[in-house]
Amino acid sequence: MFSGEYDSADCYLDIQAGSGGTEAQDWASMLERMYLRWAESRGFKTEIIEESEGEVAGIKSVTIKISGDYAYGWLRTETGVHRLVRKSPFDSGGRRHTSFSSAFVYPEVDDDIDIEINPADLRIDVYRRVRRGRSAR
Repeated sequence: MFSGEYDSADCYLDIQAGSGGTEAQDWASMLERMYLRWAESRGFKTEIIEESEGEVAGIKSVTIKISGDYAYGWLRTETGVHRLVRKSPFDSGGRRHTSFSSAFVYPEVDDDIDIEINPADLRIDVYRRVRRGRSAR
């Protein structure tokens, strides 16, 4: 199961509320809570890197760092759009709403990579204006 190149790495989880306003933001906060509880129950360490609150309820977005053995391997399949259908507590008519939030999981990679660029591989073009004066008429 954990045969991917980065499966043993720590990872980051981005959750973004979709269209739908308060409903989608509330759904995004439910997903955040669910993933935090799941990670803690598995013995992973979690750290909220960035969180943007919604105007009424929930969150607009959050980035969570999840550290532990095979964190990325466990979570990599969670990337995608998650849907919730429920009777909205924010709708006085009690109508059914469909909310969407996206989750994106990516591994923490070593950023100590040395990149060498051969100057012979570069091409630099320089452009100059031909006439004086205004550029727009």
